[in-house]
Amino acid sequence: MPPSRTVVIAGAGIGGLTAALALAAKGFRVLIIETAGRLEEIGAGLQLSPNATRILIGLGLHARLSARALVPEAISIMSARHGGEICRLPLGEAAALRAGAPYWVMHRGGLQAALLEQVRNHPDIELRLGTAVEDATSHADGVTVSLGGGTDRAKTAWALIGADGVWSTLRTRLFPDTSPRFSGLIAWRGTVETTLLPHDMTAQHVRLWMGPHAHLVSYPISGGRQINIVAVVPDTWNQQGWSAPGDAADIKHRFARARWSGPARMLIDAVAADGWRKWALFTIPPMAAWHRDAMALLGDAAHAMLPFAAQGAGMAIEDAAVLAQCLGEAANENAAGAAAALARYTGLRRARVARVQALAERNGRISHLVGPAALARDLVIKAIGPQRMLARQDWIYNWRP
Repeated sequence: MPPSRTVVIAGAGIGGLTAALALAAKGFRVLIIETAGRLEEIGAGLQLSPNATRILIGLGLHARLSARALVPEAISIMSARHGGEICRLPLGEAAALRAGAPYWVMHRGGLQAALLEQVRNHPDIELRLGTAVEDATSHADGVTVSLGGGTDRAKTAWALIGADGVWSTLRTRLFPDTSPRFSGLIAWRGTVETTLLPHDMTAQHVRLWMGPHAHLVSYPISGGRQINIVAVVPDTWNQQGWSAPGDAADIKHRFARARWSGPARMLIDAVAADGWRKWALFTIPPMAAWHRDAMALLGDAAHAMLPFAAQGAGMAIEDAAVLAQCLGEAANENAAGAAAALARYTGLRRARVARVQALAERNGRISHLVGPAALARDLVIKAIGPQRMLARQDWIYNWRP
């Protein structure tokens, strides 16, 4: 492949690293630009459903990831009111056979570390940390990317991909009228050592607790040694960032005041006083396009969504696979071919991602119902039953690029 077939990716998060591996597998040279001076573990737990894991496995990551991941036995939908289980959706090996790929829960840092190891071992991928994309100009040969710092400050590439998150610099440049929208919700996260919890609270389940104007999710990570806890509540605090310190007294008071059941409050109380972090939940409204010329967006930069479908990382991983497929099919074309390939990528992804975004918003509303509406919701879930509830996810889990 000619040297000019280089793709620059802005952002070394999950989407950017996956895209680099997928593009390199198609024969591209890839340069990843990351503003952070070093990649640190940001966040805590992460759920990866089969639509994402089959892509990662296809990129040769099975050994690296399976060593870091757990396969949950079930998703338990819980009632905050009485603490009991409303419905249990079976996962485990049977669900993996049905979908053709596993459902994994793991530490976000574990996924990023596995991707980073694979990237650094690939001869056609270069990662530059502590560097920013300062400008980008489209022309007949592709894109000239201006980089901050170092001696090689201008790079001519066939395409430029913005995988730089919800506060994307490239999106601001391409689509200045589109900006993150605060949802009115914030997420609190913490972890608890399993040795500090009763045995029945440490099963390898994903637990979703639905309560008044809030919900709580818990599941094992770190080889089952810890339980990851995420609580989502309404708030006006809306600062940028993923890891602001949270006041334990605040989150405990919220769940006590709303009269959540004992088991749910036990999880909240078990997090160390200095162990809470919080982040405001922002979304990107549906956009008419994610590309312009030979530049395009990927992951949260294009479609940041609420976490109520556990598909934020999954959609970025899917984006990476489709992006590489589209660019690979046009690999021997000029810059106009790259632009056309990115238009195809946008066309293939927008409708599915918008549907997942809408599902996440709907799930959030349903999970936060109160009073008679919450009781009716619980009765409907019981009536539907676990198999049909799980089958409702088939359109997500069974997707293939």
